[in-house]
Amino acid sequence: MGQILISAANKSSGKTIVTTGICSALRAQNKVIQPFKKGPDYIDPMWLSTAAQRNCYNLDFWTQSKEDILQLYRRKSEAADLSIVEANKGLYDGMDLDGSNSNAALAKLLNTSVVLVLDCRGTIRGIAPLLLGYQEFDRKVNICGVILNFVGGSRHESKLRRVVEHYTDLKIVGAIQRDPRLVLEERYLGLMPSNEDHDAMKKIDAIGEAINQQVDLNSLQSLASPLPALPVSDLSIHQNYPFKIAYAKDQAFGFYYPDDLETFERLGATMIPFNTLTDKRLPDVDAIFLGGGFPEKCLAGLANNSSLRQQILEALRSGLPAYAECGGLMYLCNSIRYAGHKSQMVGLIDADCIMTDVPQGRGYIQFRENSHALWPDKPPITINAHEFHYSFLDGLPEDCTFSFDISRGRGIRQQQDGICIHNTLACYAHQRHTDQNPWISRFLKFIAATQPG
Repeated sequence: MGQILISAANKSSGKTIVTTGICSALRAQNKVIQPFKKGPDYIDPMWLSTAAQRNCYNLDFWTQSKEDILQLYRRKSEAADLSIVEANKGLYDGMDLDGSNSNAALAKLLNTSVVLVLDCRGTIRGIAPLLLGYQEFDRKVNICGVILNFVGGSRHESKLRRVVEHYTDLKIVGAIQRDPRLVLEERYLGLMPSNEDHDAMKKIDAIGEAINQQVDLNSLQSLASPLPALPVSDLSIHQNYPFKIAYAKDQAFGFYYPDDLETFERLGATMIPFNTLTDKRLPDVDAIFLGGGFPEKCLAGLANNSSLRQQILEALRSGLPAYAECGGLMYLCNSIRYAGHKSQMVGLIDADCIMTDVPQGRGYIQFRENSHALWPDKPPITINAHEFHYSFLDGLPEDCTFSFDISRGRGIRQQQDGICIHNTLACYAHQRHTDQNPWISRFLKFIAATQPG
């Protein structure tokens, strides 16, 4: 069992496609690959999960403690031949000046080797001082290899190889030339999610073939460091919540942390997926979970499925417990306006959701529950989460009840988030279940409190 972190000098160096291709190529060799993603991203993990055919798990200093990260990482890695962590942004990038939440900090915490994906467009000898600087900046980070990306041709590759070999001690793991197969569609939140792309597996296979031809996979695996020896925490449960929970899983909605869904099931719940575009009826359940996604890209399908929208509205007005995040919040509004079109949605929240061309809330968010909290915790806790939305709510009633007071971030309105309507909590924030924020346990406890008898 080994581990490796794939990073870059800067964002948009192609590391997600390279990592996806590596996962696909190694899987084709019957290797068991366990992918991870640094940060709160949903979209890149979808591609990595599909490529590896194993759930990709997020490792995030903001929402998790170091112990949370190590325990999750160790549990999910123990049955894999190789664990691959894809970084976000550049190796030394992070929120704080001291780099305590950077990719480099994660590499040191996991004690994993690092391979840099280097954007080589428009440069030759200039990569030498960059690589030397990255090695020297923090000698505790084990940078051991480099993948040359966006190479202009065989002549360019030859020159780059000579530079790396002459000036550094780094192993050249691969040289990837510009290739139309190594492109995935992008939009405002990054790559288009794989759940929207009917040809996702075909594209991933093609990427894997291209990577297999241009990256020395044996050399890559030889650079992997051993997994850290850690005792795995006891996951035995002390409470059981045998509820059925419907969660939207389709082209419009797909932003869920896989470990959160696993936590629901570990605590006794049965998670039942439903399709907001094609299912005419809601499953017979005790609660609903509407995750994030891109409902604005599926407006016609959502609007045309009026029978499901009406049934959801009636169920929520009757007190069925529900939790909705971002895209789920948008779906519960009267309508969504996007690209000149206005489409009717569920109508529980008396407001119109307006899509814009610029972010309305982006990055990490921190909030504290107030006296209106639907799932109150005593004493109220401060929650670290994230938001990333290009929409806002228009026409929301002034007397709307909010659960969260925001100290960092935007939320829905005037540093407030978490609309409470009947037994529904809807917010722009994306929460993560951790020891510090056990939101799933609290949601299940709230569901139990609403049960008849």
